Amino acid sequence: MRIVCLAGGIGGARFLRGLKAACAASEEPAEITVIGNTGDDITLFGLRVCPDLDTVMYTLGGGINEDQGWGRTDETFTVKDELAAYGMEPQWFGLGDRDVATHIVRTQMLAAGYPLSQVTEALCARWQPGVRLLPMSDDRTETHVVVDDGQGRRAIHFQEWWVRLRASLPAEQIALVGADEASPAPGVLEAVREADFVILPPSNPVVSIGTILQIPGIRSALCEKTVVGVSPIIGGAPVRGMADACLSAIGVETSAQAVLELYGSDLIDGWLVAEEDKAVSLYGVTVEARPLLMDSPEATRDLAAAALTLARTLTS
Repeated sequence: MRIVCLAGGIGGARFLRGLKAACAASEEPAEITVIGNTGDDITLFGLRVCPDLDTVMYTLGGGINEDQGWGRTDETFTVKDELAAYGMEPQWFGLGDRDVATHIVRTQMLAAGYPLSQVTEALCARWQPGVRLLPMSDDRTETHVVVDDGQGRRAIHFQEWWVRLRASLPAEQIALVGADEASPAPGVLEAVREADFVILPPSNPVVSIGTILQIPGIRSALCEKTVVGVSPIIGGAPVRGMADACLSAIGVETSAQAVLELYGSDLIDGWLVAEEDKAVSLYGVTVEARPLLMDSPEATRDLAAAALTLARTLTS
């Protein structure tokens, strides 16, 4: 079985862990390729930080802070505190000491001329996530958000809006800067073409899955495959995070129906929703209701197994 998954951060990473468990429980060997969102990437203190790639890598490699769902386990923040003592900005984004090592390695390799895809492969050689992790593009793209803070409209980096402001200022526009000139990273389109099917985990449909789909060539390649998506919305509310703030910014209702329509029937063949959303429908899409809360390893594995089963059924 060759499976391709698109993934953002916490929700995507946890689903992938369940997917690995579901594949291990089946009798058919599986190769999983993960195309990771890099729109959240940011440069801080001279270091290139790739939050979603790292969250997938740490989660599947056994180094994630399980309580937070991001960052390293047993983390300390001496470097952060020392930077604050010097008055260095920004202070709203805390890099842990263990995490800093990853960013130093990445930044040095990028400065030496290695593309992000090769850097990610090198980092994964330590963590052994059990999947092939590819950035959506080697080209630099960053998500920016247009807000009005009362003193005028301005564009800020997505991380500032998400982490510092907690999306408290309504987003007037969300844009992936650099997307038009970007190309899929090496191996991305090949993995999609060779996949038996594609799964979209319950990641943010605007700033995680949505950014990946904006890289020229990726969406059209996916439309040629069987694609099963897992709704990130349960009963009109995000499973976790602030996806509702992102959906509002692009004029989309926070519902499983609206997210399905946002993706479109040209992309989605199967859609898993919560029981309370079982009335969702879209012509050409098979909709099934399943428990969507990933509140235990077993529940997460069962959700991933349901996506696998639906994908196999639609592919056969």
